[in-house]
Order: sequence, then C-alpha cells, then structure tokens
Amino acid sequence: MRIKVINPNTTAGMTAKIGEAARAIAAPGTEILAVNPASGPVSIEGHYDEAISVLGVLDEIRKGEAEGCDGYVIACFGDPGLLAAREVATGPVVGIAEAAMHAASFISTGFSVVTTLTRTCVIAEHLVERYGMVHACRKVRGTDIPVLELEETGDVTFQTVVAECRRAVAEDRCGAIVLGCAGMADLVARVQDEIGVPVIDGVAAAVVQVEGLVRLGLGTSKHGDLAWPLPKTYTGDLARFTPTRR
Repeated sequence: MRIKVINPNTTAGMTAKIGEAARAIAAPGTEILAVNPASGPVSIEGHYDEAISVLGVLDEIRKGEAEGCDGYVIACFGDPGLLAAREVATGPVVGIAEAAMHAASFISTGFSVVTTLTRTCVIAEHLVERYGMVHACRKVRGTDIPVLELEETGDVTFQTVVAECRRAVAEDRCGAIVLGCAGMADLVARVQDEIGVPVIDGVAAAVVQVEGLVRLGLGTSKHGDLAWPLPKTYTGDLARFTPTRR
C-alpha cells in the first residue's frame, strides 16, 4: 500500500517531521511518501495562506494518481482543499483535522483542540461544524505559537502547549485533546504523559484511517459531487490544471 502524505506548506523540515510521524504509525508494508508542494506559503496561518496552498495540494494529488498512490493524507489542520482533492483522487483522501476529531469522538464524549495562533481558531471551529462535531468539541484553544516555531520545539514552546492542554482539561471538562497542527506530531506522546488524558495527533490518525479504508476496498465515490471534474478549458497559468475526461 502506498500513501502520499501531503504537507500543504513548503517547509521541508516540517515535511520530514510529518513523514516520521506517519511512518512510525504505518503498518508493515505501507509505504509513506511525505511531500510538500514546490511553491506556496512556508506556513499556513490564515485563510489567505490556506487558499493559496490548495493548488499545491491538488498538484500533489494529480502526481500521486500517476505514481500509483492508494490514498492520501492532507497534513494541515485546516484540511485545505479536501473536497477538491477528493474529486481528483481515486483512493481515499483524509484530512488530519477530520481524522483527529473522529478519533477523539471514539474515545471520549468531549474533546478540546489545542492549536497554534489564536487567529486560526475560527478555521478549526468551522471544521467542527462541517464535520458534525459541535456536540463533542468543547473548545478550540490557541497558544499563539507561530507554526514555524514547531520545527524545533524547545522547552518553552513545549511547556506552552502543555499548559494550554492542562487548562483545557480543567476548564473544558474534556476527556481528550486534539493537537491542532501537523507540526505538533512529534509532541503527542510527551504531552499525553504530562497531562494524563488521551492526546490525538491528526497525522497518525489519518494514516491509520486511510490504511483501513484501503483495506476495506473503499475509494472516493465518483457518484455525485465528488465525481471527476467536468472537462473544460483552463487558461493562462492554470492551464496545467485543466480537467481531462475520465
């Protein structure tokens, strides 16, 4: 089985960290291809960054189809371009926010999300609504840690994350914590040891969910809105994204 894990930002160090987390959880025989687009934002910290990153995600999905990938993970907590990616993919495409929230709902009646910048909390809150998790998500909390500070997590950054997780457990009465950034993937075990409740990393959760879907023989439905994009001409710089007839 070959799973392509796409970091939508262009920071190679973060892609390497994400790849390590994915390989650590993947089953024997699963090949993980961890990639990032050639161009785009170095970090995703708002609506604009997210919108710009989507074309890079779609380009990597298109390449993955030619490379024989069985499934895909979008490794950014905003799940940028998720539905568009499913339109152009044969296999399952799972976003890390969607995967983590579902995993948390399986093991607790309520979870809180601890993420990076407070300005991005609204993006996660919108996903909570979209994924039907309003009943389960107690709160989305920002730490105001810039995404790129997670490349090399020092003690101050780690303790900031732990402190916010402790506040979530105490104040939100949640039974689990979802870490709201792919750059936090290497913190999950340490944070869980510190706070004593289950902590979910979306990268690991998404990889396992894609593996399960592939083993079940399930790909992305091509009936209805996730059918292949309608053939039409794309012009100018976006001509290479022109849909072809399937």
